[in-house]
Amino acid sequence: MSSTPKKSLMLFSGRAHPELAEQVAKHLDVTITPQAAYDFANGEIFVRFEESVRGCDAFVIQSHCSPINQWLMEQLIMVDALKRASAKRITVIMPFYPYARQDKKHRGREPISARLVADLFKTAGADRIMTVDLHTAQIQGFFDGPVDHLWAMPLLAGYVKEKYGDSEITVVSPDAGRTKLAEKWADTLGGYPIAFIHKTRDPLRPNEVVANRVVGEVKGRTCVVIDDMVDTGGTIAKAAQQLLDEGAKDVIIAATHGVLSRDASTKLAECGAREVIFTDTLPIPQEKRFEQLTVLPIAQLLATAIQQVFEDGSVTSLFDGNA
Repeated sequence: MSSTPKKSLMLFSGRAHPELAEQVAKHLDVTITPQAAYDFANGEIFVRFEESVRGCDAFVIQSHCSPINQWLMEQLIMVDALKRASAKRITVIMPFYPYARQDKKHRGREPISARLVADLFKTAGADRIMTVDLHTAQIQGFFDGPVDHLWAMPLLAGYVKEKYGDSEITVVSPDAGRTKLAEKWADTLGGYPIAFIHKTRDPLRPNEVVANRVVGEVKGRTCVVIDDMVDTGGTIAKAAQQLLDEGAKDVIIAATHGVLSRDASTKLAECGAREVIFTDTLPIPQEKRFEQLTVLPIAQLLATAIQQVFEDGSVTSLFDGNA
């Protein structure tokens, strides 16, 4: 007796950002698999899928916003449920990789939490991870299996080029560590010059930055400040203010992940930037939105990558061989 089983794509969504999952499902022309998910009185999470998942190619999407530990645990539980229900392959989709900033030890007795997250998903039963704009590319090596590292730069840079392409642009890195990314942005936009902010940071005081000086030509130019994430907004806001003090004509802020903790929205709204551009890898609720904010949809990129993985195609080809 022999049979050739038909491949079946099934999409599963956590509760953190259901709007994104719905958009991905729409692009894929599939429905999100129904599930029962709720919290017990003591905070424990229960998940049960309402349909058989045996032999399916499962894609589990979850955005890791606040409260990040709850949504991380929920996605782990979803993966465990799929493994125990005999899903053939489980791909974890994390548009924003949690704990990505803790990817190495700066001092003794510190954790490497980004590695711990990868180990947790491997133990839960994940076969593959898909994520967007990791804080550092080395995190791909923490997971013992394929990692699809997607770039939001073509989406963000395309928007900036279309809207500000007629201006004299300088691509600005908010610190020396992002100059490589700034160079890629400059090439994508059409060969513009780059600059960076030379800054210091006290390792004993997280989320606090002292900006020093601008290195590069910014006077009279439209400065596009780029980064992978904006958390409290301190770094980017101070960079924007310093560029304007140095004579920049306009400041545009572009980043993939809008974490926007505490009063970040206020800082960004008041920093003098003409426009602040994020993708919707993380939900940005109405109370955190402000006049200069633009949010670009990431669902098309995720859906296309999912389709390539499902059909055993090439994810790298989505980025012209540069992914």
